[in-house]
Amino acid sequence: MDFENYYEISLVADFIIAHNFSRVALQFPDELLKDSRKVVSALRQELHRPLQNSDESRATAKLYVMADTTYGSCCVDEVGAAHVKADCIIHYGHSCLSPTTTIPAFCVFGKAPLKASNCAESLYNYGVKSGKPVLVLFGLEYAHGMPDIKEALNVEAMRFHDSNSGFQIHFANVTNSVITPSASMKLENRHLMLNGEQDNNEDSSQKTDTKFRLGGLGWSLPEGHRTEDYLLFWIGLDNSAFSNFILTFNSCEIVRYDAIEGCLKTDVSQQAKILKRRYYLVEKAKDANMVGILVGTLGVAGYLDMIHQMTELVTRAGKKAYTFLMGKPNPAKLANFPECDVFIYVSCAQTALLDSKEFLAPIITPFEALIAFNRGSQWTGAYSMEFQDVIASQPAEVEDETESRFSFFQGGYVEDFKLQEGKEEKDAVLSLVNVTEKALLLQNKETELLSRRDAKSGAEFFAARSYQGLEIHSSDSFPEPFLIGRTGKASGYEDEQIS
Repeated sequence: MDFENYYEISLVADFIIAHNFSRVALQFPDELLKDSRKVVSALRQELHRPLQNSDESRATAKLYVMADTTYGSCCVDEVGAAHVKADCIIHYGHSCLSPTTTIPAFCVFGKAPLKASNCAESLYNYGVKSGKPVLVLFGLEYAHGMPDIKEALNVEAMRFHDSNSGFQIHFANVTNSVITPSASMKLENRHLMLNGEQDNNEDSSQKTDTKFRLGGLGWSLPEGHRTEDYLLFWIGLDNSAFSNFILTFNSCEIVRYDAIEGCLKTDVSQQAKILKRRYYLVEKAKDANMVGILVGTLGVAGYLDMIHQMTELVTRAGKKAYTFLMGKPNPAKLANFPECDVFIYVSCAQTALLDSKEFLAPIITPFEALIAFNRGSQWTGAYSMEFQDVIASQPAEVEDETESRFSFFQGGYVEDFKLQEGKEEKDAVLSLVNVTEKALLLQNKETELLSRRDAKSGAEFFAARSYQGLEIHSSDSFPEPFLIGRTGKASGYEDEQIS
């Protein structure tokens, strides 16, 4: 596949010209950054191509290359684009297609190699064997191959038409390659799955008013049908997008066609264990006293509402909430806040699942936080990582908070902390001082040591720590004379004698 076709040079240039963008940011993931210079050169050549019967160029847009994204590479980096005051972002590579807040974006998914005939044969044989209708889902980088797979499926169906005429199959579509920050912006709607055209192969007389959307894909099923009634056939890699589908449709039969190896993976038991792991983290989060809310995106629409909702949820549950903005989280960063028993990661759906085994405290999603901190809520098996679903969900009916709660980890009934004891302080600073002073007075008179108990706030936790940073115990207000340290390299300082 040629370079310009892979990176959709002509489509991107037409999009920029159609909307008269003057400052365009090009966002590349790490694996595609090596092609950024060639993409910029090809785009400039296409944009500056003279108009017909004229010496004027088509556009004069300035192009800026962005690397090392603020958060996940699948999200549109509005923070990085704001540094160059860009009015549009061209996003290359895998995308979660999360709606943006301020800047429109055009997504170029790329075209990963796919053996259409081999995939169609595996799809047809396994679908007929299962006896269920099939719903085909795929990674966005394989959307270009769906027309070839449909053509190959017609050939397979003709071979076995007499014995397997009842075989039913539905294909998902890419919802849109253009991300608009608001409904008021009139940007062109493009469907990339079928070379820019809608799927016209379905029976138009059949009602398809049951519509679904997830992970940048959308599909319609006959009236009254559910996705759970179908065999889900995933074409692509075992990545975050696939994990999102497994968790959301955990009651469905799912198989995966590995496009790299060219074979069918019917055993997804390892991926199914993710759900058990998430339930374990939910139960562990219920015993938390202090909760950290990690900001994992500054561009996905609705992230501020999600943060406010999580803060209210944690506070209503009688726990202390702290908000952290630290870019991409890692174990070293979060280890600086050992007072937090659990973290809620507010990010896009495809970066929300962090493997917290290396972290000191578990990291859960907003949906899991709703289950953990809503007294009386029970997990039915349904799962969602989309902002819109979590924000729209209603909190469960709160049980009597005076009753004890059973903890699976502590092996008995426990009482949750009540942070608001007595009247609330009107002055936030005075309230913090009172909490710290109360923590310092919690001493055992015989041993003069702080009593061992769980802290209610970060200030109380800090007061109970044996090391609280550098302290100067001196009545002299004058600074001490400075000392000249050692100079040179660690392998051999200048004042050392080399033997």
